[in-house]
Amino acid sequence: MNRLRASTSWLAVMAGLAVVVGSATSPVAAQAGPTVVDPDLGVRTVISGLVTPSTMAFLGPNDFLVLEKNTGNVKRVVGGAVQGVVLDLAVNSASERGLLGIALHPDFPQDPGVYLYWSCLAPPPDTSNPFFPTQPRCTEIPELGADSADILAVPLLGNRVDRFEWTGSALVFDHNLLMLRSFQHDGAPEPAGQNDAAQPARGNHDGGSIAFGADGKLYVPVGDLGRRSQMQNLPLGPTPPTADDQFGGPAPDNAHLSGVILRVNDDGSTPSDNPFFGVGAQIGGEAGANIQRVFAYGLRNTFGIAVDPVSGSLWDQQNADDAFDELNRVERGMNGGWIQTMGPASRIAQFKEIELTLPPSGGLAGAQLQQIRWPATNIADSPEQALSRLFVLPGSRYSDPEFSWKFAVPPAAIGFLSSRALGPQYANDLFVGAATPLTVGGHLFRFNLTGNRRMIAVDDRRLEDRVADNNAKHDITESESLLFGSGFGVSTDIETGPNGNLFVVSLSTGTIYEIFRK
Repeated sequence: MNRLRASTSWLAVMAGLAVVVGSATSPVAAQAGPTVVDPDLGVRTVISGLVTPSTMAFLGPNDFLVLEKNTGNVKRVVGGAVQGVVLDLAVNSASERGLLGIALHPDFPQDPGVYLYWSCLAPPPDTSNPFFPTQPRCTEIPELGADSADILAVPLLGNRVDRFEWTGSALVFDHNLLMLRSFQHDGAPEPAGQNDAAQPARGNHDGGSIAFGADGKLYVPVGDLGRRSQMQNLPLGPTPPTADDQFGGPAPDNAHLSGVILRVNDDGSTPSDNPFFGVGAQIGGEAGANIQRVFAYGLRNTFGIAVDPVSGSLWDQQNADDAFDELNRVERGMNGGWIQTMGPASRIAQFKEIELTLPPSGGLAGAQLQQIRWPATNIADSPEQALSRLFVLPGSRYSDPEFSWKFAVPPAAIGFLSSRALGPQYANDLFVGAATPLTVGGHLFRFNLTGNRRMIAVDDRRLEDRVADNNAKHDITESESLLFGSGFGVSTDIETGPNGNLFVVSLSTGTIYEIFRK
């Protein structure tokens, strides 16, 4: 069964959903049910009334754990009913933070390890100096209980990955694997002259969708957190010679390790066969140790990763701001190109045009790419120029996405159907959910892969270039042949269940749906 993990509350960056992902503390009201295109398939509700559910993991048939982003609760659901709360973490749920991802150890239940990606709490800073957090990192032992939606109530390293152990009735903390950057307040007066004083505090682009690969290693995507450092293809940072922010940079020390997919052992140690292990050893120090953990970099933010059950390859989706959402087969050492490019490098002119002309998400003038200090006017004017600007680690490789949308759709959870339960025509296909509410469509796309499992297979001649040339944000023109279903709302996880059916977690409706063959 594919243990893909989708990040959760991405829609704080989208108009109209900040309440859903940032401050909802009660169950989201049920809405009209979703539908699928194939008349031989049906959709039923497994459970509803959940509070911003993010991800799930099956313990057995009709038995699973589900995470709630905003409450920090891990609930056990048996036979379609909540049996109880097996863990209640004290989370910061502001914006895209919260309880985001879960992965079971590959040898579960023989190895009882359950891994969680989540955002911890800290007291908010004094209003006289809101630009520095009150704690450098989370407490080693997780805090339980009351949550917060205060955007500043996090330590500097406020995102974490922990191993818990399943006792059969509860999750018990074992040890911490990673502590990652969380605090974002780029309006600080330092570094001087960085031109970002109008930037508000944020809590987005945390990543959080974790998964064990076919190799038994844990893959941990971390969003760019609005950083503009070496891992975002700015070798000297956004405004050299000044630092990336008030905490330093641009080298990927603990405060600036972002926009990456990390690959670690099940105990959190670094595998010696990682693509940049030797490079990091030569660099040394905190930045070198972090580079050793990196599997891929140059990424903006992902809300879903998945492991191909046939080839074992890792896939992810990347969310743009306005232009060129992506699906990628993530090869070891991949440089995704962000911030120098998004989508195929050959489309750099369109990328620049769209990011310059569409109103920025959140309405902050000049912040189409989030940090005012590196505006869209800096985007290159040719593919060659863009690629020449990449931060090149020895052994890295840029690759165009396997599929992209010209305007942001945007996608969210992704997952492979690792069974034939819905019919042989769907076996091992890739399904992609939406980071859009029901009012926009809440679509579910289906992708076939080529025989060698390296590319997206297409039947629509308009998609032969593997780009859907839609007409505006949220428009699905040229994706009609990919449409599998609609009305799912914000899909934050897609799983193959023990019965072989496809399960979809909807954050915006508080529901888990099951797609089955009639």
